[in-house]
Amino acid sequence: MRASEIAFAVNARQSTAREMAEQALARIAAARDLNAIVTTDPERTRAEADAVDARVAAGETLPLAGVPVVVKDNIWVAGWRITQGSRLFAEFTAPEDAIAVARVRRAGAVVVGIGATSEFACKGVTTSLLFGPTHHPQDPRLTPGGSSGGPAAAVAAGLVPLAIGTDAGGSSRRPPAHVGVVGFKPSYGAIPYGPGFPEPFWGISVIAPIAADVGDARLAFEVMAGADPRDPDSFDVPAAHPAKPLSVAFSPRLGLDTAVDDEVSTGLQQAVDRLRAKGMMIVNRDPVWPSGLAEDAVMPLQHAGLAALHGDAFRKDPAQFDPDIARQIERGLSLSGADVGRALEASTRIARAFASFFTEVDVLLAPTVPCVAWPLTQLGPTTIGGRPASPRAHAVFTPSANHAGVPAISVPCGTNAQGLPFGLQLIAARGRDRMLLDVAAEAERVLLV
Repeated sequence: MRASEIAFAVNARQSTAREMAEQALARIAAARDLNAIVTTDPERTRAEADAVDARVAAGETLPLAGVPVVVKDNIWVAGWRITQGSRLFAEFTAPEDAIAVARVRRAGAVVVGIGATSEFACKGVTTSLLFGPTHHPQDPRLTPGGSSGGPAAAVAAGLVPLAIGTDAGGSSRRPPAHVGVVGFKPSYGAIPYGPGFPEPFWGISVIAPIAADVGDARLAFEVMAGADPRDPDSFDVPAAHPAKPLSVAFSPRLGLDTAVDDEVSTGLQQAVDRLRAKGMMIVNRDPVWPSGLAEDAVMPLQHAGLAALHGDAFRKDPAQFDPDIARQIERGLSLSGADVGRALEASTRIARAFASFFTEVDVLLAPTVPCVAWPLTQLGPTTIGGRPASPRAHAVFTPSANHAGVPAISVPCGTNAQGLPFGLQLIAARGRDRMLLDVAAEAERVLLV
């Protein structure tokens, strides 16, 4: 059942939150080998479900009544073990809810588990020394990507209809694309961030709903969105603009000189052609990026953030860290202030490029990923589009939206010959989240026929 269907049934007394929770717990227990869920607390979940049922019995109507939810293992959930996928936090218990979590619980959702993440959410595959790898629901030899691979796999496998992830460079868009579900990265500040762990991304990470369809992602967004005085960057998202012809552009490679697998490229073009055939006015147009700008220009921000937060612990005991994260910390420790300054300037230039683009275009269509899922023992595919691929080549199409602070959503749009999914990414100007969700819902309606 979709989240909206569960909420309707529980509010109508056709089912109960307790029944929905028990079913979700049973599905999670039966799917342990997937390793999507790293922590459960059945008694806490049952008590939470019973409290929701008591509220419904007292006459409340709740937007997420009885909806089982998985929360990523770097977002605070009061009373739950939250580890960031790190041995350093293996016994940490969150002292309070993140604002977003408090809002979904207040809306009647029931937390049934904590979803796996890579260590500190800083790796494009979901594996950690603490919990091991999360597997792709269609093929256990493959990765769902990262870092929100656990939440995405949980939704794709039908364990829950809704999950809450984070996205600092595509972490809640790429894994959903790889497993065939929806991942929505709101505008920076649309959903308040924290209270919780300090994040190593210098203010570009957001809370992001992952769901089986756009409607459920929107339902979660509407519950979580809105300003909160505890987050000075948070704001109230404007209502969707009145209906008018929208300017939509398609950029097959997001204006980048980068490879895309042939099947993905063909599938994206076919999806765009179908949208055009149904009346969506789409032109081919690329964003114009500052010369010489690549993801390497902004990665020092993540490396410096990791070093600032965890460098002392790394110096004391490097063996506690995933080797891939250790290498990032080492890079961060070697950076100069000028290196970080140049990376901050690169981030600003990306934001300005997108701001300029969206003065003339309402919605940008682009790939979410250039490839399908790959073996979970690798940081990325060895080749993409017939070219040798670097470990981050699979992630090139998503980070720019984070640096620009704009909303972006991935919707399923096709599969390769082996049935492995990929996604179409839709992007809009900051604050136009609701308009973007409207367009994404229309695209989903066309593409899923």
